[in-house]
Amino acid sequence: MTASNEHSKHYSEHGFWEKLKKYAQKAGREVIEKALWLYYGAQDPKTPAWAKTVMISALGYFILPLDAIPDLAPMVGYTDDLGVLAAAIGTVALHISDDTKAKAQEKLIAWFG
Repeated sequence: MTASNEHSKHYSEHGFWEKLKKYAQKAGREVIEKALWLYYGAQDPKTPAWAKTVMISALGYFILPLDAIPDLAPMVGYTDDLGVLAAAIGTVALHISDDTKAKAQEKLIAWFG
């Protein structure tokens, strides 16, 4: 399952942070970690344009209110989001630096302890 460029039009930095704030606990640490890797990876000026497109497309899917599986569905609501985020990470893994992962880790510690 991969995110398409169609989803990138739904991405906005504001929308991303709003969804994270609202659903971080419900989505869980793993989903949020992957989303943060992509977010911070897309911010990195060393990330090539094609990889940023993949990252932003996946994040667009993540914040899109209409998912394949509704986010409010008990136990499975973020399964599709995790699948899309993981597929994107698999595609751009070489462009997610240790620095990017460290930034994500700092945010995770702040939110989840």
